[in-house]
Order: sequence, then structure tokens, then C-alpha cells
Amino acid sequence: MSFAAQGIDTGDTAWLLAATALVLLMTPGLALFYGGMVRTKSVLNMLMMSFVSIALVTVVWLAAGYSLAFGDDTFGGLIGNLKHAGMSGLGPDSVHGTVPTLLFATFQLTFAIITAALISGAIADRAKFGAWLVFVPVWALLVYVPVAHWVWGPGGWVLDKLGALDFAGGLPVEITSGASGLALALVLGPRLGFKKDAMRPHNLPMVVLGAGLLWFGWFGFNAGSALGANGLAAAAFLNTLAAGCTGLLGWLFVEQKRDGHPTTLGAASGAVAGLVAITPSCGSVSLLGALVVGLAAGVVCSYAVGWKFKLNYDDSLDVVGVHLVGGVIGTLLIGVFAVKEMTGGTEGLLYGGGLAQLGKQLVAVVAVGAYAFLVTYGIGKLIDKVMGFRADEEHEHTGLDLTVHAETAYDHGVLGHGAPVGASSVPSAQKVKSQA
Repeated sequence: MSFAAQGIDTGDTAWLLAATALVLLMTPGLALFYGGMVRTKSVLNMLMMSFVSIALVTVVWLAAGYSLAFGDDTFGGLIGNLKHAGMSGLGPDSVHGTVPTLLFATFQLTFAIITAALISGAIADRAKFGAWLVFVPVWALLVYVPVAHWVWGPGGWVLDKLGALDFAGGLPVEITSGASGLALALVLGPRLGFKKDAMRPHNLPMVVLGAGLLWFGWFGFNAGSALGANGLAAAAFLNTLAAGCTGLLGWLFVEQKRDGHPTTLGAASGAVAGLVAITPSCGSVSLLGALVVGLAAGVVCSYAVGWKFKLNYDDSLDVVGVHLVGGVIGTLLIGVFAVKEMTGGTEGLLYGGGLAQLGKQLVAVVAVGAYAFLVTYGIGKLIDKVMGFRADEEHEHTGLDLTVHAETAYDHGVLGHGAPVGASSVPSAQKVKSQA
């Protein structure tokens, strides 16, 4: 029997194959984005935290994650079953909608990967790499997988029982990573010199390159969530582009008004903020709504990244200020700007739908954010107690690239430690080995 006869649409399959590759590319893009934002002494460690997440989450997802997230509901909308553990029963002839189930499972895997990698930005410069290797698979199973089932899985309570909408991951990806990042930042405490030393990005071209790759991959993230080569995918694609643009412009406007200088870092961050906010809403709002969602995120997130200095939590690379806040904005504004032409019936407040949908979105935001924060805090505390999550003070001061990976990102070694020009800033191989 041919694949076409079994209900597999070749056009939808081709698009989802491309979209899956695009979303996977987002994690290397994130690695560059984060890597450029840290100081020279921890660039490679930052890249490694993203890249190793690809391997760790993939193993967990194939072993049990996919089945628990997208298997038939077994416990009141909270979790799926283990029928497909180890991807059992999912051969090339298995179909999900109009695409192969194996492709759908791989597409969803790429979402889980980048969500875990996003958290690393909140604890940059100070986490033990070994502790991160333990944290990622445990977190993926206990936090991401249940939330993915709530929102997208068959019988999940957020969609089926509450009726909240999330097209491409405002709840499972953005709010979950942001709330989890906040929890881990509190577990580890602030970096040495937080609020005292300058901790500027060491390579802004790398940041912009990373942001560009993220934006490119985001089209697969959002438009791919239509699971088909169709009009909904096209609308989500355009909404994604529009919101990224207004997010960028909104952030730059605030910087110009507040600081007198529109910055490169602000442009990259604003684009990401707009993309974060449109993620849940790209399949629910009109083009006008997408423009407003992106602008709101760019403006609000540009202020939110400064909250850490007032509230004394060290979210190193602004996972909370961009992903948590942006995710909340985009998820809530579905209740304001949703149009029936996109949702198939549900309308937001401005289109005659009243406050009902906004209320549903709010309940989902609070529930997912609280769950992710509390469980992540517990996981982080347990790992910290058993093996220690915070890097040694000497390692943090020297830089994790040398002390953990025995490498430096640049031939001249580590900058920024006050070493005179020409002086060796690279410890001996024996010392590096003992520190690692």
C-alpha cells in the first residue's frame, strides 16, 4: 500500500520535514545568541549547554517523553500513557493527521529541545556542567512533558477541559522556560559581582547572528505548527514576521526614549521578544493583532529585563524578562485579539467574544507558570543538595571554559581578568585538568 493511500499528504509532509529542520536549527542559533551575550571566559560553556540539550532531550523523548506527552490520556488530562515508549508501534506507515507520526514526533521533539536549552540563559556563568547534565533529562520528563500533554496532548486539560488556546508553544515553551529559569536562578543565587561588575556581551555580531538564526527557525516553529502546507500556515508565517518586526521597533523606541541610544543588543532582543509573544497567538489573531502583540512585547519586555536589578534575582541573559514576560503577553492577548477566521469560532474581547476567553488564558498562564516554577525549584534544590549545582567560586572567577572544558573560545585566551598584555592567561594543562 502506498503512503498516499494511507492518508499521508506529500505536500504537508514535505513542509513539516522542512519546518522540523528549521526548529532544530533554533537551538544552535540560541547557542550563538547566548554565547555572544556572556563574557569571553564562559562562551564555550554556554554553547555546550545548548548543544548537549539536543542529545539529552532526544534520548528522553524517544524513551518515554513522546508517549507521555502525546499518548492517550490516563489521568484526568494530566499525562499520557506509555504505549509508545521507545517509539514502539510507530512505524513508517503510522499517520498523524496527514503526516507520518514519526515526523510529528520529531517535530515536537525539537520544541522540547529548545525549551530546555532556553533555561540555561538564566544561570549562565555559574552552573556546574555535570549538574546541568542531570537537570535537563529530569526536567524534561517532570516539567515539559506534562505541560505539553496539558496543552497539546489528547485529552489534555488546558485545551480540552479549560478551552485555552496556544497555537505554537506560549505555555509549554515560553512560560515554562521562563518560570523554570527564574526558579533555577533563585536556587543558584547571583553571579559573582552581580550589580557591581560590568557584565556586557562580549560579541554583539554573534548575538545578532544567533537572533537571525532564531528568527529564521521561528517560521518553522510557528508556521510548522499548522501541520500542513495550507492557508493557516501562511497566516502564521506572516504573523511571525510582522510581530518580530514590531517587537524590534518597540524595543528600540524605548531605548531611544529612555537611554538616548538604540542598541544592537536591543534590536536583537526586541525581535526575539516579539517572536516569543506571537508564538502562542500566531494561529489565533489577525495581521493587525500580530502587529500589536509584537509591539506590546517589545515595549514591555524592554522594561522587564531590568526588574532583576530591583528584585535582586540574577537572570543572567534575561530568560525571565523576555521569554516569561513575552510568553504571558502573547498568551493573554489571544483573549483580546482572537478572530474566528483564524480560530474557527473563538473570538477575543475586541471582536465581541467578551471576557470569557481572556479568563481561560489567564488560568492557563497561572497554572503552567506556577507548576513549572515549583517543580523546577524542587529539582534544582535536590540536585544542589546531592551534587551541588553552583560552580566553585574559583572556577566561576577563572571562567568555566577553562576549568570545565579545558578550552578557550579565542587564541588569546580569556580576557577581562586584568592580566597585562602579553601575560599568559591560560593555566597549565595540569592545573586545568585538576580543576575540571
